[in-house]
Amino acid sequence: MVIINLNDKSGKLFFIGGVVRDFLLGKESLDIDIVYEGNAIEYCKRFGEVIQVNPDFGTIRVNVGGQIVDFASTRCETYEKKGHLPVVKTIGCNLKDDVMRRDFTINAMAMSLSTCEIIDYVGGQEDLKNKKLRVLHDGSFIDDPTRIIRGLKFSVRFGFELEEHTKELQKEYLANINYDMCYKRIKKELIETFNLNSQIAFERFINQKIYKLITPNEVKLPSFNIEELVNQYKPEHIWIVYVGVIRDISRLDLTRVEGKIRNDFYNLEKQNLKTDFEIYKAFEDVPLESILLYAILKDEQKARRYLDELRHIKLEITGKDLQKMGLEPSPKYSEIFDYVLKEKLANPSLTKEDEINLVNTQLT
Repeated sequence: MVIINLNDKSGKLFFIGGVVRDFLLGKESLDIDIVYEGNAIEYCKRFGEVIQVNPDFGTIRVNVGGQIVDFASTRCETYEKKGHLPVVKTIGCNLKDDVMRRDFTINAMAMSLSTCEIIDYVGGQEDLKNKKLRVLHDGSFIDDPTRIIRGLKFSVRFGFELEEHTKELQKEYLANINYDMCYKRIKKELIETFNLNSQIAFERFINQKIYKLITPNEVKLPSFNIEELVNQYKPEHIWIVYVGVIRDISRLDLTRVEGKIRNDFYNLEKQNLKTDFEIYKAFEDVPLESILLYAILKDEQKARRYLDELRHIKLEITGKDLQKMGLEPSPKYSEIFDYVLKEKLANPSLTKEDEINLVNTQLT
């Protein structure tokens, strides 16, 4: 557990959520959440220099002896529009009401900063012991469908399973999805989950029909180990190699780069590639992630042929060499380069001198 010297004896400051869960699991926690039972903005500014305040959510960021600490007020929330961000109803509520707005029991425990006592209103410690993920109420997934993906993420990170009633609630929601939801938050959870690069997570994503949060179309599990593929070729955008398999990701707010990955895969998929030259020209200017999707969904052999062999073949001659040979820049350059490339793909041992000789044969 992180040590923060606040010299506080109010008994109203608590570690909460993931940091308590990780402490009980004996794991290092990346996120440290501290809640004050009351108005944190008014109370916690005494601890040091105030850096940032958000009155709407009752949060305050303070420099405590050189350490940046975020404090949150206890608060109650309501989902006035299901599937979207909640609205803060009360700031400064009691601790029990605050924990009841959280996703799973294992993330709804608190620990007193002054006494180190664990406060567990919902049976989180028992679920930790039994390796179970349990929602706090029956409307949990209806309020916030991102909790379904968070449950997938936690199941992979900790080796936990959904308890039976939670599993039934998830199944019921996925059979009656309200597609009017905040897809920015859905995408964030997808990125965090699939950047873990877990084949188990992907298989659960498909088999449990969690993908239905993104598309109503039916998706079958490919007979392909994506985790091994990612480990071998190490793409930057791991998550989209997994999620792109469902094809219809139009609801997600893709960046320009992510959109190019999707569109380039669509274009590759339409092509009937036969020769090494056609494979090379189709793949040479597209993102690695697009090629991996092509391997998974269209033709693994051709994708690997390019990635393992063809992409390492490069022409040594340049436009300057052609100019030295008396050729003025023109569309003819592309024809010459393509001719030499076809020859080099057939015989990768060709030297630069060999390439120049090939050009000469075209000029005579």
